[in-house]
Amino acid sequence: MRVAALAAAIAVTVLAGAASPRLARAQNDYPNRPVSLIVPYAAGGVADVAMRLIGDKLSARLGQQFVIENRPGAGGIVAAQAAAAAPADGYTLLMTGNNTAIAAALFKTLPYNVLTDFASISTAAFFDLLVVTRAGSPLHSIPDVIAAARANTGKLNIGTINPGSTQNLAAELFTSTAELKAAIVPFRTSPDMAGALLRGDIDVAFEFYAAVHGLLADNKLVALASAGLSRTAYLPQVPTVIESGLKGYEVTSWNGLSAPAATPARIIDTLNQAVKDAIALPDIQTRAAEMGMAMRASTPAEMTARMKSDMSKWSAVIDKAGIAKRD
Repeated sequence: MRVAALAAAIAVTVLAGAASPRLARAQNDYPNRPVSLIVPYAAGGVADVAMRLIGDKLSARLGQQFVIENRPGAGGIVAAQAAAAAPADGYTLLMTGNNTAIAAALFKTLPYNVLTDFASISTAAFFDLLVVTRAGSPLHSIPDVIAAARANTGKLNIGTINPGSTQNLAAELFTSTAELKAAIVPFRTSPDMAGALLRGDIDVAFEFYAAVHGLLADNKLVALASAGLSRTAYLPQVPTVIESGLKGYEVTSWNGLSAPAATPARIIDTLNQAVKDAIALPDIQTRAAEMGMAMRASTPAEMTARMKSDMSKWSAVIDKAGIAKRD
C-alpha cells in the first residue's frame, strides 16, 4: 500500500512538472494566435477608432492579429460579461475606462466587478470634453454661462447626449460645482444635440471634440472651454473650465485595456510593454491628436487607481444629482 501510494504521489508530481513547462512555454511565446479585443461600442466611434489604432500597432509588434470585436449595448455590460467569461489566457481583452466606472456607479448591480474580475493592462486614450455654443451666442465664456444661469434660475438649457453618459454627468457636475440651477436636456444622438444648439433650442452643450470638430471648423459652433486639467493640443487657444474660474471642475474621459483577472502576470507585462511602445510611436500620436485624443500609457496599478477614483467621483455626482440607479 505504501509503495502504491508513493508511486501515485510520484506520478502526480511528474505530471505537474510536465504541465508546468507547457504552461510556461505557452506564456513565453505569447501570443501564438489571434487576440480578440472586445469594444463595448459600435464601430466608427472615437473610442472604437482608438482601439483600432492600438490594435494595429499591437498586431505589428507582437506578430499576431489583434481583432476588434464590437459588442455595444447595456452600458458596456454585454461586452464586459463576454470578456469576464473568457479564459484568462491573454487571448480575450476588453476595452474598459470611464464608461466602466460610470456603469459601476449607475447600475444597482452588475454581473461582474471591474476591480476583481479584471486585471488592468494600461490606459490608452484620453478625451477632453468641450463646452460649446453656437456662433453669435451672447455667451462668450464660462463666467458668462454661470452669470446667465444665476440671472435666470432654471432657464439656461444645457445639452448633452443620453442620461448617464459622460457628457450628461459632466453637465451635472458642472451645475453642482458652480452651484447653479439649469435645465440639462438629454438628446439621443450628438447630431440631434448639435442641431438643437444651432437652432437656439439649447444655450450650451457638453460634447467631445470628435463629435463637433466639423462644426467648429466651419465656425458654426464656438468652444468656450475644455474640461480637462490642461488645454488641448488641438484647441490650444481655448481655456480650461478651471482657468475660466470654476475651481475643482475637471472631466476627462479615457479608455484602456483589461484582461480577465487570472491572466498570468507575464502576459500582462508583455501587453503593457507593447501598449507603451505602440503609443509612443509618432504616427499614432499624430492620428490621435487629429481626432481630439491624447494617447497615454500607464502601469497596471496606475490604471486601477484611476478606475477606483472615477468610480467614486461618478457615484458622488449621480447621488447628488438624484439620478435613479438602473436595474
